[in-house]
Amino acid sequence: MKKILTSMMACACLVGFSSCDGFLDEEPKGTLTTNSYYLNEAHAQQNVNYLYRTGVPARLSSTGAYQGSIAQIQGALTGYFINSYEGQELTYKYGREMTRQQNTMTVGVALGGEWDAAYKAINVANAAIANIPNIGMDAAKASTLVAEAKFFRAWNYFFLVKLFGDVPFYTEPSSVENLMLERTAKATIYTQIEADLKDAVANLPAKTFGENGHRATKYAAAMVLADVYFYQGKHGDAASAIKTVLSSEHALAAHNAEITAANYEETKLESAWNQLRTTDGLPETIYAYEYDGSISKASRWAPMAFDASILAWKDDCKYSIAERIYGAEPYYLNVYEEGDMRALPNQFFHWSFTHPENPELTWSRTEAEGPGSWYFYTYEDMFVNGYGTKDRDIYRYAEALLLAAEAIAQSGTVAEAAPYLAEVKARANMEGMTAAAIATELAALSKEAFVEECWKERLRELPFDFKIWDDCVRTGKFPVISKTTKGDVTFVNLVGAQNASGYTIKDSDLLWPISPDELQRNPNLTQNDGYK
Repeated sequence: MKKILTSMMACACLVGFSSCDGFLDEEPKGTLTTNSYYLNEAHAQQNVNYLYRTGVPARLSSTGAYQGSIAQIQGALTGYFINSYEGQELTYKYGREMTRQQNTMTVGVALGGEWDAAYKAINVANAAIANIPNIGMDAAKASTLVAEAKFFRAWNYFFLVKLFGDVPFYTEPSSVENLMLERTAKATIYTQIEADLKDAVANLPAKTFGENGHRATKYAAAMVLADVYFYQGKHGDAASAIKTVLSSEHALAAHNAEITAANYEETKLESAWNQLRTTDGLPETIYAYEYDGSISKASRWAPMAFDASILAWKDDCKYSIAERIYGAEPYYLNVYEEGDMRALPNQFFHWSFTHPENPELTWSRTEAEGPGSWYFYTYEDMFVNGYGTKDRDIYRYAEALLLAAEAIAQSGTVAEAAPYLAEVKARANMEGMTAAAIATELAALSKEAFVEECWKERLRELPFDFKIWDDCVRTGKFPVISKTTKGDVTFVNLVGAQNASGYTIKDSDLLWPISPDELQRNPNLTQNDGYK
């Protein structure tokens, strides 16, 4: 049940709207940060609801005809994922070619949208946290709303710190005094992020995302908290936080049939990844950005499964633009070992397609051209509606297991960590190996080898969760995938490495430039090193 979107529509008479981002880009009165607005529970609910549709979840889950989200642009930095239209979308081009420093104005202005959206959400969250406790309303409801606001404040600051490093930091509603702050050391901001998320874990409902009406939960907050620790290299704290998620009712999606090499063509669409591709609210989803056909349409995901040649189908295709704006380079598939289901057609990727209702219409790409992104395709989006309705997962239980495996191995023992990694690997195994058998093999690895196996598995399981660049930065390592040998991946120091397009990664490539517009507005800001 899509409760957030429904409740936001019910509030339409009380808030203003803008069409800039398509759906319900609200300007709640809470953005004015006037105490007089927070008079009742309805006001509190409206402003917290707004946090679900702006800032980090919206910025990670949007996509367009020619350019995707910041998460997709981050993936392009590795050179393993490309945008076929980067000649127009220069932020992709300058990022992949490691020339952002010489093109600060273009790239900085583009990233200004990320900065503005995150601070907009932080301001609304600050106002909610400051004012909701003073409203005469049910105490339990107030506590939950404040916890949600803290969850989003923390997540938006985490998003900003990862993109820009030290950033202006405030926890009170905006005022003349805090409009032009200097940059605050990210260590100070992380302390507040962690505190907010701990409060959210303590006060949000202990339900799965689907059971909680697609609202933030204890487990979503614990997942972000674990990710925050993980990104900082605090592996012991990350292991402790992620165990909260592991103790929940979240679980990996299971295949709907036994899938083997012999029956693959008949059963391939029964896989767990095809369920995740088409079905909302599965227990594997820890947090997702919600879309709906009548309220919030996700217009441009399905065409990313193809390329412009699909437009020759004319009336059969409901889109006028189709580009591989996030497509894997051909040899990215060598990250998978033999017998890994995820590397086969119609799991994450595909190379050929026949129209389900008109078999005379076919589409294909060669191995050398690279695959289409099957994970984004649904029939209704592409050939019936011309828009998407599928929620976009941001955190999945598979990632929780992989985080647990790596964090526990780093802070504890490989033997304790092995079952978590094995659970993810077993779902993809087509050779009949059980999770227990895989765990036994993994437990024999050295700590270093096991951690690298965790890194490889993240590349295999999360290609369209957009985590690859974050993993490069947090580990300080770049994955070098063999162009000839399946499963052969080595890791080299990130700074000084060549990305998959052959461009050398510099220290200054780890952060994005602050928008020149923001630097003009706030003379107390300084630009990131290396940028003009």
